[in-house]
Amino acid sequence: MCDTIAVVGEGRVLFAKNSDRDVNEAQFLQWHPASEHPQDSRLKCTWIEIPQVRRTHAVLISRPFWIWGAEMGANEHGVAIGNEAVFTKKRVSRTGLTGMDLLRLALERAETAKQAVEVIKDLIRIHGQGGGCGHESKRFTYHNSFIIADPRGAYVLETADRECAVEPVRGARSISNGLSIPGFARKHSDYLYTRVSECRRRRQVTQSLAEKAARPADLMAVLRSHEAGREYPRYRWLNGAMASVCMHAGGIATGSQTTASWVAELSPQGNRHWVTGTSTPCAGLFKPVRVEEPLDLGPEPVDRYDPSTLWWRHEVLARPIARNPERLLPLVAAERDDLESSWLANPPEPAQAFAEADRRLQRWTEAVRAVSTEDVRPWIVRRYWKVRNRRAGMPLPWDGKADRRS
Repeated sequence: MCDTIAVVGEGRVLFAKNSDRDVNEAQFLQWHPASEHPQDSRLKCTWIEIPQVRRTHAVLISRPFWIWGAEMGANEHGVAIGNEAVFTKKRVSRTGLTGMDLLRLALERAETAKQAVEVIKDLIRIHGQGGGCGHESKRFTYHNSFIIADPRGAYVLETADRECAVEPVRGARSISNGLSIPGFARKHSDYLYTRVSECRRRRQVTQSLAEKAARPADLMAVLRSHEAGREYPRYRWLNGAMASVCMHAGGIATGSQTTASWVAELSPQGNRHWVTGTSTPCAGLFKPVRVEEPLDLGPEPVDRYDPSTLWWRHEVLARPIARNPERLLPLVAAERDDLESSWLANPPEPAQAFAEADRRLQRWTEAVRAVSTEDVRPWIVRRYWKVRNRRAGMPLPWDGKADRRS
């Protein structure tokens, strides 16, 4: 599950996305330079192979470790795209291009948002979309929607199998895990899965807040928000905190959690990108990146705890905070907000920002570890996380203790 936002203003476009995936499905940043490819060469995507084009653009993407495509990303021409799972009445093909494949292919092949729309439509027409998209269950399948932005505008592209609908963005626009273009949504939307995803509840929050957003900091706050009127997540027995924009897992039927976040400011004068590279932005830090400036962030993470990776180092902070955010998040949030504000006003070099972020992460982790507190989440959520922490080999000495409050 995910949420993506675009705000088209005078002389610039704001873009933001939370990527919501399975909780141990580590995500990482990956840079690919512009490249020339031999004529008639082939490209292996997540599930199928397609013809490669002669030239691909430089891209920066944020992708789940096991998928070729990406949840979100940008290219050297200022195109930024976010992808959403949507649930339709049409059957999902057993194989094809995933929505994440389509996103990466569009970034590699398009110089404008309008071109990216046509790239995705053509790829769907020729190759179709489909294949397993879940980490814990490859049987989890869906169709896709996108917000596609560049410095001059943005589009919503929604799909149902090989059918597509496109809507230009005027002002603020958000999408979630349900079809939203009038007519197309009425015709194709699957009622049950759309309702369970809580997409309409989240979209009400993101749309309302996006209409007030005037700068990147405002969209960072949107991505960190939970349900309307609530500072911290509220869990339901069926689908956890899926109603939260900053999503937290723990329900019986669904286990999605925000695993990475991205905010961009796109303008003809230049583009700025801010990423967490980590889960749960309510406990994370947005750091500046550049499409044209690759960083060495260490090895690629997988679904097992590895302290040499940024994503898993952050989990040692985020997972304890989630046990009792009202008590533990204030140990981090004020200092995090001050640092982020200074970076937004005067952006440091990306390498310097990531190095400083790592130093702060270590200090915040030690501060949270020093506080003894019980897990205040419902018992079904505690049980869910005990299993996932064990699967990941997380070094959490308190996990599994008999916290009884619910």
